[in-house]
Amino acid sequence: MKGRVIVLDQWLERQAAALVVDGVLHDLAIDLGDDTPLPGAIYRGTVDRLVKGQGGVFVKLPEGQSGFLRQVSGLAPGQSVLVQVTGTAEPGKALPVTTRLLFKSRYAILTPGAPGLNISRRIHDEDSRANLEALAQAGMEGAPRDLGLILRSACDGADEAEIAEDILEMRDLAVAVLNDIDGKPELLIEGPSAHETAWREWADPAPDEVVQGRFADHGIHEMLDQLLSPRVDLSGGAHALIEPTRALIAVDVNTGTDTSPAASLKANIALARDLPRQLRLRGLGGQIVVDFAPMPKKDRATLDQVLRAAFKGESSETSLSGWTNLGLFELVRKRDRAALRDLLGDRG
Repeated sequence: MKGRVIVLDQWLERQAAALVVDGVLHDLAIDLGDDTPLPGAIYRGTVDRLVKGQGGVFVKLPEGQSGFLRQVSGLAPGQSVLVQVTGTAEPGKALPVTTRLLFKSRYAILTPGAPGLNISRRIHDEDSRANLEALAQAGMEGAPRDLGLILRSACDGADEAEIAEDILEMRDLAVAVLNDIDGKPELLIEGPSAHETAWREWADPAPDEVVQGRFADHGIHEMLDQLLSPRVDLSGGAHALIEPTRALIAVDVNTGTDTSPAASLKANIALARDLPRQLRLRGLGGQIVVDFAPMPKKDRATLDQVLRAAFKGESSETSLSGWTNLGLFELVRKRDRAALRDLLGDRG
């Protein structure tokens, strides 16, 4: 399967989508099901009780659900507040939410409280940027001053009429939601489904093909089976093991049968380059500890550069904390999606 291919399917009667780049699974989206709120959903909630020890506050959501907002200042119990779901939660725990709302579409992102007109840095052509700036100014004319706009990289080469229409639709939606602050807890905007995520987030670069069909017909099942195993095969016979525990994600790198002087550095670099994809596809987040294969301390700087470059383009917030006294590497990745094993359920 050559090129950039999006495969749309159903999994356990839920929408599912896979992005395959040159035969390698690059991203995956599967709806949660059971009416579980999807990341990106926007609610009108009610501030519940403050939890000063945790630096946040619980927010009442509709249907008995609860969100946890890491913000206290300016909030009082009983106050209505607009919040957006930022990730998933373990059973029995509150959903992570934020008051920093984002209204995303294929071409535009509306940013309440962050005014300004911005164009993706990935669009380099000056004429294109000038045309998009004109579209942005026209589309945001008359909008609230504190409502900002970002034109996404998918705008590059897209039809200007479609972009203009998209800006207007998102602007009107954002204004309507922001003005709907009063009332009982209510779902105002549902989070994007798997197929909508594929259409909206995987548009740049444009896919070579979009396939409506079964994962099984395109080798996706075999790719998922590999992700359900803790073992990750690396070049040169090396491998890594990625194993979630209740406290953290443990990653162990092994050189295998390669006994050359550079074996450890080669294996470590291979894992570092693939680690963002592995965590993304497996739906793993939180504290991550990597036990790299033994190597001289002078090689750590090289590995640091590889890790920073690998995580640079990730949409999920990731903090590379660095090396511990025991020679382990620590990082923290935001839990922005459910674990793959939970999404797949009973494979049957």
